[in-house]
Amino acid sequence: MEAGVERLAAFCRDCLWTAPERPENAAGPRPAATRCPACGSPRLIGHTEMNELSIAHIDCDAFYASVEKRDDPSLRDKPVIIGGTSRRGVVSTACYVARIYGVRSAMPMFKALELCPDAVVIPPEMAKYARVGRQVRRLMLELTPLVEPISIDEAFLDLSGTAMLHRSIPAVTLARLAIRIERELGITVSIGLAANKYLAKIASDLDKPRGYAVIGATEAKTFLADKSVALIWGVGKALQSHLARDGISRIGQLQTMDETDLIRRYGTMGQRLARLSRGEDRRSVSPDREAKSVSAEITFFDDVDDPTRLDRSLRALAEKVSRRLKAAGLGGHTIVLKLKTPDFKTITRNRRLADPTKLADRIFRAGHELLRKEIDGRRFRLIGIGVSDLVEADGCDPPDLVDEGAVKRAKAEAAMDRLRQKFGTDAVNVGMLFGTGAKPRRDK
Repeated sequence: MEAGVERLAAFCRDCLWTAPERPENAAGPRPAATRCPACGSPRLIGHTEMNELSIAHIDCDAFYASVEKRDDPSLRDKPVIIGGTSRRGVVSTACYVARIYGVRSAMPMFKALELCPDAVVIPPEMAKYARVGRQVRRLMLELTPLVEPISIDEAFLDLSGTAMLHRSIPAVTLARLAIRIERELGITVSIGLAANKYLAKIASDLDKPRGYAVIGATEAKTFLADKSVALIWGVGKALQSHLARDGISRIGQLQTMDETDLIRRYGTMGQRLARLSRGEDRRSVSPDREAKSVSAEITFFDDVDDPTRLDRSLRALAEKVSRRLKAAGLGGHTIVLKLKTPDFKTITRNRRLADPTKLADRIFRAGHELLRKEIDGRRFRLIGIGVSDLVEADGCDPPDLVDEGAVKRAKAEAAMDRLRQKFGTDAVNVGMLFGTGAKPRRDK
């Protein structure tokens, strides 16, 4: 806590009324207020470690749907689903009204509409969402240069050393930012404030939407003890099943185990299990994390060795990566193929292009050449494709004077992009994606 900045016992998230911290030996009772004495709001924040905490995770609430409701006020109280409009489409996100009916991200659209038949389905408009995401990011950067983007709608912030600049502890500065985002951009965010990134990310999910939660270092171990091991960053379904076979389902069980024993059982992941289970996270907020790569991957239910099926999955992933690049106004020089074998061995191969690209066609073709060299009868449980060495999109994909087919394919892709922007992601697809028969377990 910086000298010269008032220490607080509590504050109001709505009007920013503050209650100064009282000395321990001050006379008189300390009533626990349930409403703000200034505005009557019940949204008061008070925590014994609040004045010392400076690591935050900010997550926009149902981001795509919130932007659409902002732009069309008639949708405000209606269930809204963002995703492909055909029955073969998939839910990208859903507003909180739709979530009450059980609609979730990545759910098939036909299933979502069975659960919520009155929902308004809107095809995603990624360029618009990216623009709003950049506006949110600019407001974050006005508070601190230590902003680490995680995705288009969430980021970590480190507000250490900013109290004198903003004339308030970081906890209040963050509440002020949430108010500003809501007033100026018309969307809401949820905030998690904690001693480190892991706890801050957990905290931001505790009180959505328009949430604000605090997890202090001293309470972390107790808070985590009864939670599922799935809450630990990096514990996917496979490791969760492995832990379950060993009789471990709750984080508290990991807290009682020796770190050396966990490393012996689970390799390098064992060290992460030991430390995160106790709420310990040494990662710093890294502002240069953004713009290193854009990627997507699929883990199959069953291990795959069929070249056609692998190719089709690769093409679908290339389309997804391309959409993300175009939405962010980026392209990249290097194509990275990722494969994982049934014994969890990871294989990565990369190819640097003569010119940077954002096109799905070029991403897929480069990835296909890398994949072809790895297909030798082995089976794979995961396939992924990524683009790294990122640059601004303006310098990407100059006309290929040698390959006339590349020019035609680029024009066809641009036409498909226009149709998707108008009618949704699933409005049009390349032929090889139909009838894939792929059974992905997890899609990132």
